[in-house]
Amino acid sequence: MARDKNFQGSLTALLTPMTENGDLDLPALTRFIDWQIENGTSGLIPAGTTGESPTLSHEEHALVVAHTVEASAGRVGVMAGAGSNSTHEAIGMARHAQSVGADALLVVAPYYNKPGQEGLYRHYMSVADATDLPLYIYNVPGRSGVEVLPETIGRLARHPNIVGVKDATANLVRPIQVRLLAGREFNQLSGEDGTIVSFLAAGGNGCISVTSNVAPALCAQLHAEWQAGNIAAAMAIQDRLMPLHDALFCETNPIPVKYAASRLGLCRPTVRLPMTEPSVASRSVIDDALRIVGLME
Repeated sequence: MARDKNFQGSLTALLTPMTENGDLDLPALTRFIDWQIENGTSGLIPAGTTGESPTLSHEEHALVVAHTVEASAGRVGVMAGAGSNSTHEAIGMARHAQSVGADALLVVAPYYNKPGQEGLYRHYMSVADATDLPLYIYNVPGRSGVEVLPETIGRLARHPNIVGVKDATANLVRPIQVRLLAGREFNQLSGEDGTIVSFLAAGGNGCISVTSNVAPALCAQLHAEWQAGNIAAAMAIQDRLMPLHDALFCETNPIPVKYAASRLGLCRPTVRLPMTEPSVASRSVIDDALRIVGLME
């Protein structure tokens, strides 16, 4: 398979709208997807961390992915969350994503059981062998407890279906190291909103963003300015967005972004236990950031 270059620029790690009692709110998800696309988001990533995948049942996970594919209707690419600390389960998620028409897979490093580098290598190779879809490694040691090291990514990049990485290490040496080991065609996407311009400067191609859930137009504009060579303009947008980047991680993601989206009328703030809605102090921080950025009066 040729290297996948469809996922660049501003990509949204989709939140999962829920009703007041915690059920999936698919009509709200449809409206949210339309709004994202209308505001310049170039790709959608459902059923990931921001989408509360740890508390979705297998049936709900499958439904969110299928609904996102249907609602986006080919207007942008859909990279389906397909991660598990069980290789067997990850393969099942990957095969389902392919069956409903997803364009790519995002596979998180197995969490909690903390495999070594050889175990990580075999895990990703097994999932990549199971479908024809382009696969992105999701490297998030702060969540998974283990880092997929650059040398392992270099090995994995030899598989024709393993085409990129979502890097949430916040280590800006990593994209340089990965480029040298995996090649320039390997698609590197940041998973850290606050370092996006620096990540692009180090050779990255885009960002799978939390902030773009609530500021899609500004996030898309930042990437457009960068791609046009307008570095100062991209940096100015990053500076403008920085208070929001910080506020959306004042508590564990996706608690703040769900609340922020509710303040913009996009969905309810409902999150599932063990997550809880943000504290009064955090709500004030988030409200202030939305006003500073100009998203709310």
